[in-house]
Amino acid sequence: MDTVNYKNKLPTNEANRCLLCNNAPCTAACDKSNDPAAMLFSLRFENQRVGKNFNPTLCADCDAKCEKACIHYDFPMRIKETASVLSGWDLQPRKADLSCSFMGVACENPFFLSSSVVASNYEMCKNALEMGWAGVVFKTIGFLTPKEVSPRFSTVRKEGTPFIGFRNLEQIAEHSLTENLQFISDLKRDFPQKIMVVSIMGQSDEEWTKLAQLSEQAGADIIECNFSCPHMSGDGLGSDVGQNPELVKRYTELVKKGTSLPVLAKMTPNIGNMEIPAIAAVEGGADGIAAINTIKSLSGLDLETMVALPNINGKSSISGYSGKAVKPIALRFISEMADCKQLKDIPLSGMGGIETWRDALEFIALGCGNVQITTSVMQYGYRIINDLKAGIETYMVEHKINSISEMVGMANKNVISSDKLNRETIVFPKFNQEKCLGCGRCYIACSDAGHQAISFDVESRTPKLLGNKCVGCHLCKLVCPVGAISDSKRIAKPRLQQKQKMTFEQEVQA
Repeated sequence: MDTVNYKNKLPTNEANRCLLCNNAPCTAACDKSNDPAAMLFSLRFENQRVGKNFNPTLCADCDAKCEKACIHYDFPMRIKETASVLSGWDLQPRKADLSCSFMGVACENPFFLSSSVVASNYEMCKNALEMGWAGVVFKTIGFLTPKEVSPRFSTVRKEGTPFIGFRNLEQIAEHSLTENLQFISDLKRDFPQKIMVVSIMGQSDEEWTKLAQLSEQAGADIIECNFSCPHMSGDGLGSDVGQNPELVKRYTELVKKGTSLPVLAKMTPNIGNMEIPAIAAVEGGADGIAAINTIKSLSGLDLETMVALPNINGKSSISGYSGKAVKPIALRFISEMADCKQLKDIPLSGMGGIETWRDALEFIALGCGNVQITTSVMQYGYRIINDLKAGIETYMVEHKINSISEMVGMANKNVISSDKLNRETIVFPKFNQEKCLGCGRCYIACSDAGHQAISFDVESRTPKLLGNKCVGCHLCKLVCPVGAISDSKRIAKPRLQQKQKMTFEQEVQA
């Protein structure tokens, strides 16, 4: 492999290989006050401004105690070699104003824990708020005390990636209503500047109103109506509500009857058109919309027992799917609601597959005033807030953006209906033979799943584009493992079809 290419990819590759240890042995072993674990964690979550906790120049003449202490099951992290690459990077953190206002409530940043197990008691929420989260959406409370199954989680994997999608059967808060209200009251007392959003779910008209009253009395700043939980069974519960605009409107009205606080209506993605129940919620008095909740699913089967996972005494059930895999679906719903005339100026709270600051910014750019996160915390802990904030701050400074509000919805104008897309031009892939390893992945993909527009010389292991067959789909670019395929200049299709003076190669390079 080319040395330059290898070194450029080394920091990311090592970060992806890191175990992300608690009380990391590598950092504990460093006698130069460096924090290699923080460096790897930041790179893992696409934040390259690691200078706050890590100085690569200190690694130049050390004896790599950190690597000797590494407990990786394969081979130790190449921290010293990674540091040598980072020494040429600009690592210094940037500072920007992350404060924002959501539904009239002042927030120190746009990052909230979403309603789930990560925000289900005083101690957990306390730890998160102390680390820098702006607020929590406390796990859904109700008069019902659920009985949970065991186990309740399963994941979807891909090749060497252990965690793409996450499925859970967990229901609403396991503590009693009295306990939950006390947790909320204590949190607001101890963290008056943080935002307490309380998620509620009633089983009757009276319960929706009463839960709103009790939540406000406990110190909530915002109330979120859970119209979308896919795990709850019974009439009038969870996602069954979210698919019924009449119930959404009615229950929203009942909640507004019990509180003067801003009200969020949390939507289900288990529906074709989310705008319909969202409009109904707004008609019922909702001040904002939260989306998306988890997607009804089965994550897979144990093929030896033919039981769906998780296996609960030989049986399983359909339940909610989340994690990075659902982000594209969440972004679609957010975009559609932001574009809906009846929902114009209605604040959106986004969630679904957010792990890095880039993920969060995508939701904000499509119209969300804040974002909520769970699955990433379940994998990596509350500590990801550091890189979420640092990444957004760096982006704002480098793009001369002064506030979070400036970024809300800034990408919406570029999402249009498919019939309005430009279909008269084409962008051909461009091959960089210096970067190319000769693996032939591009050839295989194009031959078996494209337009047979790439030839492959076995002896020289060199791919070549066949311009008369290429349609510019870019499948080859997506499967290339080393980024050796890029875009050429966009050109008009008729220029190629006319086959005038330029050869194909000249046209692509123009």
